[in-house]
Amino acid sequence: MTWRIERCEHGEITMSLDIRWICAVGILLGGTTGFGDRSRLTAAPETGPRNVVVVELFTSEGCSSCPSADDVLSQLAHRQPVPGVEVLALGEHVDYWDRLGWRDPFSSAAFSARQSNYDARVFHANQVYTPQLVIDGWLERVGSNARAVHGAIEQAAMSPKAAVSVTAQRGDEHDMHIELRVNTPPSPIDDTLDAVIAVTEDNLSTEVRRGENGGRTLRHNGVVRSLTTVGRWTPEEPASSMKASVPWDQAWKPADVRVIAFLQERHSRHIVGAGSAGLDPHAATK
Repeated sequence: MTWRIERCEHGEITMSLDIRWICAVGILLGGTTGFGDRSRLTAAPETGPRNVVVVELFTSEGCSSCPSADDVLSQLAHRQPVPGVEVLALGEHVDYWDRLGWRDPFSSAAFSARQSNYDARVFHANQVYTPQLVIDGWLERVGSNARAVHGAIEQAAMSPKAAVSVTAQRGDEHDMHIELRVNTPPSPIDDTLDAVIAVTEDNLSTEVRRGENGGRTLRHNGVVRSLTTVGRWTPEEPASSMKASVPWDQAWKPADVRVIAFLQERHSRHIVGAGSAGLDPHAATK
């Protein structure tokens, strides 16, 4: 099968199967490529329990508009700038840019499929683009438009959530042992909840040699290394805890790994609870 690819002056790519892949340029949509006034980039003060919001950035090293969105994701994850909100950041590198000159080493067809599922079922769109940021599975913004992202996170944080805790321990050289516990049940639901485990890694970088970012060194945080649905909960079968194993790769740096667990409605795709934990680099079972 061959693809016919056409590019417009703003980076739009048209595929022969009547699907458009768009590299969104945030500034054209009234956005910014950072959080505006960087004096605001301070951690939110701890005044009590914080609502948890999951943000998923669909990005690619082959997209020239994505590095600024990757920076926004890093700021959200490490500076936690939204008062009263704990942001759990997932960087999901799609693979449809790989054919255009540079293969993103973190890309996966599974992330491209997840993005397409959101756009078709939640946002009712016939196209996907990068950098797209999805908030709690039901809001979306251009990932480089920090002001709009900030507002969407505040909006999502207003929804009641289940309280979720997670613990992670190294198993053998190929897996991790995860325990997921729901401390506060989600509000009554009519949908099946998928329990999903994301393993992310910080402090990653790539020297890009080709493509739109050729010659640049790109740095990433929150890169999703694995995304695994480990079980489900239904209204008829309530449960408070779950144990599972997820893949581990010896190349990952334990000190930079974070495990994020969330409950996602299977049909609406709304995320109704989430939690996270670091991985103790010295904790491993024999």
